[in-house]
Amino acid sequence: MKRFNYWVIYLMAALSSTSFAEDCTILLHGLARSSDSMQKMEKLLSEKGHTVINNDYPSRKYDIETLANTAIPESLKKCPKNSNINFVTHSLGGILVRQYLSVQQIPNLHRVVMLGPPNQGSEIVDNLSKFPGFKFINGEAGMQLGSGQSSIPNSLGAAEFNVGIIAGSKTINLVLSKIIPGIDDGKVSIERTKLEGMQDHITLPVTHPFMMKNKQVIDQTIYYLEFGKFNSN
Repeated sequence: MKRFNYWVIYLMAALSSTSFAEDCTILLHGLARSSDSMQKMEKLLSEKGHTVINNDYPSRKYDIETLANTAIPESLKKCPKNSNINFVTHSLGGILVRQYLSVQQIPNLHRVVMLGPPNQGSEIVDNLSKFPGFKFINGEAGMQLGSGQSSIPNSLGAAEFNVGIIAGSKTINLVLSKIIPGIDDGKVSIERTKLEGMQDHITLPVTHPFMMKNKQVIDQTIYYLEFGKFNSN
């Protein structure tokens, strides 16, 4: 009987150290934004028991490769040892994750949720990048988010990690939306958010600038991080 009890205790300890490892969720804001834009997401994830790393990174100062190679390692260092690593990204943040994972591995990577990512680039950059002031406002990284030959997103290949994507279908910028074919969120079309190898994809009636603060988006993000799919109910 005692021997049986020892085995039960051993199995429970083994399960608690593997299946129930702590979740460390890294938030990466979008272009020309700050960690403040992800504060609501941070609060609700924390309430669900996640250790949340919500760092600023200088999105307008460097190119995508440089941003990925600084922002992501700095955040990973803050996660507890042996924790499951999640990412929740907005816009450019998702491209930084793809860039980093194209050359580096995160052994304990769990799940990624991307909000409005320009995974196939954006026609906004194609049409406006040559206008005076565009590079000043959006930086080198912004110049790399087009859909043509110089597009970094289109050079990164399929996802070889667990990722769910949320696209927006509402816009508050009708001028920019006229440039974008199909339904869009004011910056990226629904179609161009999609990524080969993605696990799941949903569209919600939200806009690009504010989707990360939307309660429905946050609820779906939390659901995906827990179950590996979006809630279709």
